Amino acid sequence: DVPYEMRRNLELLLELLKPAAKIQWSPLSNLHITTKFVGEWPAGRLPELQEAVGRVPAPGEIRISIRGIGWFPNPHHPRVLWAGISAPDTLASLARATDEVCAGLGIAAENREFHPHLTLARIKAPADLRALRETIAGLPSADFGAYTATHFHLYESRLSPGGSIYTKLSSYPLAQP
Repeated sequence: DVPYEMRRNLELLLELLKPAAKIQWSPLSNLHITTKFVGEWPAGRLPELQEAVGRVPAPGEIRISIRGIGWFPNPHHPRVLWAGISAPDTLASLARATDEVCAGLGIAAENREFHPHLTLARIKAPADLRALRETIAGLPSADFGAYTATHFHLYESRLSPGGSIYTKLSSYPLAQP
């Protein structure tokens, strides 16, 4: 999860960027770092998934910095506008361990390199991004703060006409008590 102070910094960023492009902007309440996307999962097997994620080894608290803005898959044909995440290797280790635990349940393993980020917007249709690119280029700073993550969470994502709605189902400590 992204704490209030960083969400507030990103809220100010989005207030500046939103008028520059008509794309699908992420609600601030949806900002999170995804370590593993599970996809469709049967409700009847939710306790099994929660128990499995609970077996992910606790790597210790993780210092996370939010800095930089970029595009996936690339700036020439963007589908996602993101804020970058800088963290020690323990974040990537958490993603790998979560992937391994989920693979034990039959969930497909991730075949792409882990690139932690916060999705600021999605570009689903051709859009004029010139003003957005100029606004980003003119930012005085792309450093949005840092925090120490103490827990990771299992979220449910439900699609709605206005975008995904996330519900936190379970929380797990990153450090042993």
